[in-house]
Amino acid sequence: MFFPRFSALSLFIRVLLAGLSLTLVACAQQPAKPAASPAGPALVQGQAAPPAPGKAVAAEAAPVVKQDLPKQDLSEAVLYEYLLAEIAGQRGAIGLSAQAYADLAKRTRDPRIAKRAAEVALYARMPAAAIEAARIWYETEPSSLQALQALTSLLIGSKREEEALPYLQNLLQGDDSGASFLQLARLLANNPDKALTLRLVQQLAQPYPGSAQAHFAVAQAAVSAGQSELALIEVRAAAKLQPDWDRPVLFEAQLLQRQSNALALQRLNVFLERHPKSQDVRMSYARVLVAEQKFTEARVEFQILSRDFPDNPDVIFAVGVLSLQLQDYALAETNFKRLLVLPYRDQDTVRMYLGQIAEEQKNYAEALRWYGEIAGGKMYLQAQIRYALVLGKQGNLDAARAHLHQVEADSESAKVRLLLTEAQMLRDAKQLREAFDLIGNALQSMPDQPELLYDYAMLAEKLERVDLLESSLKKLIALKPDHAHAYNALGYSLADRNLRLAEAQELIEKALKLAPEDPFIIDSMGWVLYRSGKNEQALEYLRKAYAVRSDPEIAAHLGEVLWVAGKRSEAEKIWLEATKNASDNDALNSTIKRFKR
Repeated sequence: MFFPRFSALSLFIRVLLAGLSLTLVACAQQPAKPAASPAGPALVQGQAAPPAPGKAVAAEAAPVVKQDLPKQDLSEAVLYEYLLAEIAGQRGAIGLSAQAYADLAKRTRDPRIAKRAAEVALYARMPAAAIEAARIWYETEPSSLQALQALTSLLIGSKREEEALPYLQNLLQGDDSGASFLQLARLLANNPDKALTLRLVQQLAQPYPGSAQAHFAVAQAAVSAGQSELALIEVRAAAKLQPDWDRPVLFEAQLLQRQSNALALQRLNVFLERHPKSQDVRMSYARVLVAEQKFTEARVEFQILSRDFPDNPDVIFAVGVLSLQLQDYALAETNFKRLLVLPYRDQDTVRMYLGQIAEEQKNYAEALRWYGEIAGGKMYLQAQIRYALVLGKQGNLDAARAHLHQVEADSESAKVRLLLTEAQMLRDAKQLREAFDLIGNALQSMPDQPELLYDYAMLAEKLERVDLLESSLKKLIALKPDHAHAYNALGYSLADRNLRLAEAQELIEKALKLAPEDPFIIDSMGWVLYRSGKNEQALEYLRKAYAVRSDPEIAAHLGEVLWVAGKRSEAEKIWLEATKNASDNDALNSTIKRFKR
């Protein structure tokens, strides 16, 4: 087990040099990114999980903020308890360490010791001790939002919300209660009981009916609790109280977009008419226009954004991304290249987009250049995968595979991504046996890896190895009972071969319960009904699937059932429409050939 620790020896030397003053430097400094503990959520939202005793912190600590701290006499008892707590943690006795720290926090009432005691107690899964330590921390450092968040999060997490309420009310009684209400979402984010959080926020907001921020906080809690109607009522109340504030408008638009893009556009447009310089609202308006496929109107919004905010990196980035979605490659490239000469925070992401633009335009040499410039960081693996895929598009499969082999995978998930990429390139090159053997060999060392099992089953299906298809998918279902596509793949493969149709339908029904809106699963249900001779029922599912996604294989199925049902002109129309966008699809072409030869 990994236990980040403070150096007891280093502290001991410091204490001796300090004479009669216990400085507790180790407690005043924050550890540099300790390893996440298994103890549960961090004390503070957005912060790494609390460090446990027993491992050294990084040598370079964050600057120490000056505090009004109590002077501690260096008694033998204080020094002994501190060293006992650290050494116990170092030796794996986390419960003893937590208890020693808790006792020391009560004795000294030093906020640094109290904070450390709360962290260690949480790591040791001693919530009562963690709460008492956090209470001392907050009482001795009442200006610390971090201490308040720790205490309230621990109380609420322990179902002691009535005790948490007075502390939260204290937060709201300052000069700026509005700003405090906006902090509530962050303070309460760790609580898994979203209904309880909503009740707390409503109770806190009740004395502030004229506060837009109070209504906004209730709206945020309502959304998290799954009460969209209440959220809409509250966010509209916030907007009415403070009509020039853009956050309620953006929040309301997000809620309305769940109903329709048109409603969201209408709300955003009303605000923009009064506040045409609102960057965030106009950006949201442009995004919804793209979602609604109103590309000409969206382009006008991009031009306004570029004109009004010519040097804002976030605006330039957003215009670049949205232009790429519109396939306006020239405008996208211009904006992304501008970011490379500005102090933009994530230039590797910009290079990825530039590589994608070049790739979309089949400028493969340029794409390789951009991907090759990403030498590390979070985009590195994706860049190397894209680099290999571009080599494959150039017809150089051996070089593409060699490139993947030289990429160092620092985790199992990275290794799996590289393997699946290589298998896909082999599949695209019609080398199904090689891809099948590649994944099969990988399963020797990772026999329970879900993605490999699924890919292996799909390759087995292509090679008519129905036995391996079935055994792999059944194993995957046993490992992941909620894997909708595993049920679907097994059910569809049986239905497509007219095998065990009742079992096939049962499997697809399970898949549909897990993913009711998935067009491919809906298509499978139509297909198994067709195989069972229920053509009219089959058409209902197949029409729905094709309306959601005009995929060529769904078109092939829908056209076949229409043809067999005597609706040949409609079948021909569907097939003609599909071949315009996917003229090389084998399933579609073979279906058309069977019926129109």
